[in-house]
Amino acid sequence: MLNIRIITLHKPFLFFCFQIFFSSLSAQLFPPKNYPKGYFIYPVQAKIGLAANFGELRPNHFHMGLDCRTDQKENAGIIAAADGYIAQVKIEPGGFGRAIYINHPNGLTTLYAHLNNFFPALEKYVKEQQYKLESWQVFLNIPPNLFPVKQGEFIAFSGNTGGSQGPHLHFEIRNTKTDKVINPSLFGFPVPDNVPPTLIRLAMYDRCISTYSQIPKLYPLKKLHNQYVPSTSTIITNTDRVSFGISAFDRYTGSANPNGIYEATIYFDGMPMAGFQLDNISYNETRYMNAHIDYKLKTGGGPYVQHLSRLPGSPEGVYKDVETDGIIYLEDDSVHQIKIEVKDAYDNISILQFTIRRGQINENKYKKDSSETRKFSPGFVNVFDREDIQVILGENDLYDSINFFYTKKTSTISKSISALHTVHTAVVPVHSHFTIRLKPVALPVGSDKIIMQRTWGSKMDVVKPETDREWYSGKFREFGNFQLLVDSLPPVISPIGIRDNASLSRASQIIFIITDNMKKIKYFRAELDGKWLRFTNDKGRSFIYRFDEKCPAGNHELKVSVEDEAGNQTTKMYRFTR
Repeated sequence: MLNIRIITLHKPFLFFCFQIFFSSLSAQLFPPKNYPKGYFIYPVQAKIGLAANFGELRPNHFHMGLDCRTDQKENAGIIAAADGYIAQVKIEPGGFGRAIYINHPNGLTTLYAHLNNFFPALEKYVKEQQYKLESWQVFLNIPPNLFPVKQGEFIAFSGNTGGSQGPHLHFEIRNTKTDKVINPSLFGFPVPDNVPPTLIRLAMYDRCISTYSQIPKLYPLKKLHNQYVPSTSTIITNTDRVSFGISAFDRYTGSANPNGIYEATIYFDGMPMAGFQLDNISYNETRYMNAHIDYKLKTGGGPYVQHLSRLPGSPEGVYKDVETDGIIYLEDDSVHQIKIEVKDAYDNISILQFTIRRGQINENKYKKDSSETRKFSPGFVNVFDREDIQVILGENDLYDSINFFYTKKTSTISKSISALHTVHTAVVPVHSHFTIRLKPVALPVGSDKIIMQRTWGSKMDVVKPETDREWYSGKFREFGNFQLLVDSLPPVISPIGIRDNASLSRASQIIFIITDNMKKIKYFRAELDGKWLRFTNDKGRSFIYRFDEKCPAGNHELKVSVEDEAGNQTTKMYRFTR
């Protein structure tokens, strides 16, 4: 005979079981990290302090490392964070400026950027390679046995080169094999932090429509009894689908500098719905920052708001979904609990709590606009086609749907050979380079100096378009105003410290400032007595040659050639005595 035992579970016990289940699910949303603490040492010979951390929000990208302070000056000593070998060196006008990559035996790579001079042997090697390649801008792969380094060994002086806005060291830790950048704050560097993140505002979105078709409802936050609450304790919304975003920042102990947050999770009636964690990001993914924030709000002059659930055209990336797409579905008129946990990389936590209730749904606001618009959606190739313009967006170019709009008018620029086409609005982001094809009104006879120009506000981009019969095609990464122009003006070379037939025996350097009406120089080359001469071009401003062994005493001839995007060229010759 089968003995059946019936157990009655009381409600308090059931509630306790559910709490354990949800707590376990929360812990699994972002598992604990196990990066080697103590393997790397702090890489700057200066007082420990950070100007920026991993994951901070920057124009079109996440900040991908730690900005280590250098006592507000250049030429602090930079040391190897661990044993390894110098694997690569990069020199470029923007970006990292002058940078060193060190590979380590544990499968990780450290990067040191915005440097001044490297240690002498490396500086000599890089210069030789630049002359061999006849290029100041280089990205060199260096043989593993050439420059081994020990932990704490001097490798360079700190600087302010490239895209830097002030003296500091940009420091990264990467997976050597995948090149993914890992949050350095998870490696136990001696940066004290017992300060929880600061929450500023809550943003709510109606997810029955695109995030680009609305202005979010913003709620200022205040701290009450060790947690944050919005100005309205119960939020009533006229939709049954919502998502949330937050404005927040973090600080380190003893620092007033606002840094980026590390992690945020949203709970609905005690259950985790979605969240993001800025743990590791590749440079191929960093532009998805434009999907992580309310780009339209920020570009329109508003604050940074970080979405707690991803947009439809954004990959999972830094996000984690639990069963749903992260959208909160209000299926009844009951009051529901919302909790948002925000963490930094040192496990300091801030909590925001409030309630939400569905009110009367306003169906009228979901009716289609009667004006001439067409819906473009992520996940599809979207094409706009007219007699004199074609716009082609790839399936991964949009983060959320848009009601695409377009206008054109006669250009007021005398050199224009097309209409001025307004393609949507630049307050909506585009992920990849998309194609614009324009048909000119009339072609000037014999001219091949045609460019495609994009403008929006004070910003301007130009490209040399490809031609296909009567169409001109260019690729851009932002919406705006587009037209075809004839550019017949060559670049202007303005010398500083040199003139023809000058005596430069006491001079320390030669500088050339290159300007162009379209603000884009495609090519610069200098030759001394018929041989390539290295001019630096930090930050893309001036071209500078500092006298060295390449220019001995005697008479010399310097030839400088430049070319703009349209193909216009200017060449200058200078004879001088050294």
